[in-house]
Amino acid sequence: MLAFDEWLPHQHWYAGRCRTIERVEPVLATRLHEQLDHVLLGVEYADGGSERYQAFVCWDPVLTEEFTVVATIGCVDGRTAYDALFDESSNQYLLALISTGRRISSRDGAGALRFVPEPGAAIPVDLSTRVVDAEQSNTSVLFDGAAILKVFRRVLPGTNPDLELNRVLGRANCPHVAKLLGAIEGTDEADRTVTLAMVSQYAANSADGWSMASASVRDRLAEAELRADEVGGDLAAESYRLGEAVAVVHRTLAAELGEATVAPPTDEMTARLAVAARTVPELARYVAAVRRVFQEAGAEPVRVQRIHGDLHLGQVLRTPRSWLLIDFEGEPGQPVEERRRPDSPLRDVAGMLRSYDYAAQQLLGPQAYDKQLEYRAMEWAARNRDAFCEGYRDAAGVDPRASATMLCAYELDKAVYEAAYEARHRPNWLPIPLRSIARLVRGVHSG
Repeated sequence: MLAFDEWLPHQHWYAGRCRTIERVEPVLATRLHEQLDHVLLGVEYADGGSERYQAFVCWDPVLTEEFTVVATIGCVDGRTAYDALFDESSNQYLLALISTGRRISSRDGAGALRFVPEPGAAIPVDLSTRVVDAEQSNTSVLFDGAAILKVFRRVLPGTNPDLELNRVLGRANCPHVAKLLGAIEGTDEADRTVTLAMVSQYAANSADGWSMASASVRDRLAEAELRADEVGGDLAAESYRLGEAVAVVHRTLAAELGEATVAPPTDEMTARLAVAARTVPELARYVAAVRRVFQEAGAEPVRVQRIHGDLHLGQVLRTPRSWLLIDFEGEPGQPVEERRRPDSPLRDVAGMLRSYDYAAQQLLGPQAYDKQLEYRAMEWAARNRDAFCEGYRDAAGVDPRASATMLCAYELDKAVYEAAYEARHRPNWLPIPLRSIARLVRGVHSG
């Protein structure tokens, strides 16, 4: 048997590094052809928990020396197993299976893989491929700039919202998502539906929103004598268009999947605040003011629907034609059903507004910095936040700023999460969300 327990912890997408593995073993194996298998791995931990991961395994392929080490899983009976996503012919075969709509049962018949093309999709099957290096929790394979296959390495029960919402938006002809071409779905050992992979058109010649925002902030900080609208890298017009795009996506999801009115999630926000405050002592001075905002926001019901759920400047791409929203997966660490739960569109708006603040502040340095630079950075953030909201208003017919207290509550909820994250992973960056929390509570109580 392959030593998956030795291979798995070294993969960048593996989420269990802080846990002690007791065993890793295949719980389902599916033969796709004589040199290609799909394996669902059961991981058991010493703390009693468990997870499921997946691997496409190819046997004895011809790989370039560059990928031999990184792709090698192990050897059994004189044969060498590799991560098939580094093998071009295996990738091409997977897309061929999707294009033909195959269904293949596992070796013991306990599960099956379904290769599901989208209606009318033209799926390329013979293009050169390469693994995209930037992925953290999944693995994506690029097909010569025409398509991208995203493999969800950690397998959770239920339909992944990235596939679900891209399928809904694509079939509704929404122009602000990459066109979905197909998917690989299946069942686990308990006969529960699982999403394994999805393939979409590749957004060629695109730039991600975070890179564009960072370049724009640099230009603003370098031009001390110019007004914000005179700086060559001014992003306000693009922020307006991005607001329009997010509103169109929200409008389409509401039309296709429905909406409802519910009590605001202030109790959940307050609970998250309490947990964060116990681990981040620097939050203590703000807890009472933040809790008061949450309580004030709870006075009115909110409209909820399916949303992106983890929207920020790194989750949007500017193509030559339009803005695209990507990665509707939600927070990978949360259960699928929780990520599929309807929420207010204001949460997505708040995520974007927080992202503009981060883009402005991250170039100033985490600690003390020049007050004039701070003024210019925050002027940039305010200009682009307003432009985004104006674009959203004009496309949605509703200005998110009209719900000022509720929007502030969602921003604070996000900023509290950021403070807990920075305290754990980047303590030198903790002042960024703390400054934002101070500014937000000051603003809502002075308004």
